[in-house]
Amino acid sequence: MQTSSIHGMWSSRLAFVLAATGSAVGLGNIWRFPYITSENGGGAFVLVYLVCIFLVGLPVMFSEIVIGRRGRMSPINSLKELSDDAGKTRAWMGLGVLGVIAGFVILSFYSVVAGWTLHYGFLYFKELIGMGQPITDPAETFTGLLANAGELTFWHGLFMLMTVAVVALGVEKGLERAVSILMPMLFVLLLILLGYGIQTGHFMEAVSFLFRPDWSQLSFGMVVTALGQAFFTLSLGMCAIMTYGAYLPSNANIPAVGTTVAISDTVVALIAGLAIFPVVIAFGIDPAGGGAGLIFTSLPLAFAEMPFGIAYGMAFFLLLSVAAWTSSISLMEPATAYLVESTNLSRKGAALCVAAVAWMLGLVSVFSFNLWAEVSIGGRSLMDAKDFVTSEIMLPIGGLLTALFAGWALSSAISREELDNKMPNWAYTAWLWLARVGAPGLILIVMAGRLELF
Repeated sequence: MQTSSIHGMWSSRLAFVLAATGSAVGLGNIWRFPYITSENGGGAFVLVYLVCIFLVGLPVMFSEIVIGRRGRMSPINSLKELSDDAGKTRAWMGLGVLGVIAGFVILSFYSVVAGWTLHYGFLYFKELIGMGQPITDPAETFTGLLANAGELTFWHGLFMLMTVAVVALGVEKGLERAVSILMPMLFVLLLILLGYGIQTGHFMEAVSFLFRPDWSQLSFGMVVTALGQAFFTLSLGMCAIMTYGAYLPSNANIPAVGTTVAISDTVVALIAGLAIFPVVIAFGIDPAGGGAGLIFTSLPLAFAEMPFGIAYGMAFFLLLSVAAWTSSISLMEPATAYLVESTNLSRKGAALCVAAVAWMLGLVSVFSFNLWAEVSIGGRSLMDAKDFVTSEIMLPIGGLLTALFAGWALSSAISREELDNKMPNWAYTAWLWLARVGAPGLILIVMAGRLELF
């Protein structure tokens, strides 16, 4: 068993928790979770979601961390070494390849969307200092941004530079230092926005809107949605958590840190809902515009009318940018680590190569809104097609194989040691059963539901 990684190590369990939470907390937490909660029975959905976190999210997360910490290398090479040690086929390396490619492709279009948040934050900053015009027609502003390939390319490039600047510095000086600043900043911004939401006078309506159980909406479709959200919200299946696990100290308790990450991720999503929905309710905005419709075309209408709306708007888009930044760092790290191990490139050189190729691939997403708007694959735009293949196919398969490898390929002695020998037998048996059978079965249900196979 190796006790350290050539790439560096987290200085503490807290550093890992901040980094892994930063990976899990992304744009989807801020806008998607509150929306789907309100649309799927409020408190009923939250309860089902928490059960799904326990049955799918935690077993797969523990599995990723176990594989990463045991291998102490990039996902591809960790799986190669662990497969050799277990006397299993090296075909398991394909799981690492799948995860690294999925994360890389997601990074390419995630950076484009993150660029939108930078652009809007800059617009509000200019307005705040008296150098910009107010957003009087948010729909026109957003449509104009998407139509401007040059503008999109600039913000996409700037965000990619922000990401590579962190990853190139390594684990301690780059990743850990960044998350130790950005994650507290994210929580402070969330609390500021929550405080504003409370004083709108519509806070309790938002609480009721999000958490009042509506058991009439309990259905197979709602359960599939909750399963999908539990899986995707924790950044699973793309080997990011596996990579971060490789830098986790040997004395860290995997169940404890993994559970902390899952709780933190859920708390951020719920606080975001309690911060956003009082504003949505106060200004009569239709919450059905979840996603880009709510964030970029509906909320700016409220910001224009509310007291201190300019400052609120700038803080809100800064929050989104920070959430996107911490996630993108984890998306770039697996591919960078593999290049460092497999070539003569330095970490800076490897990170720049990954960033450059991801930036160029991201141009496909940029042009899908303007120059190539008429091009489609299976009825989807080029960006939507990339999103569909990664989110609906590659990530679930990655999570499924991760659980199976940890549950079946690794020996019980290894997984028991990594999960902590002091772990009660019933708890270890529960994880083993979920990794071998429960989580894979539920992931297959999610895939079937998402792909409308039944």
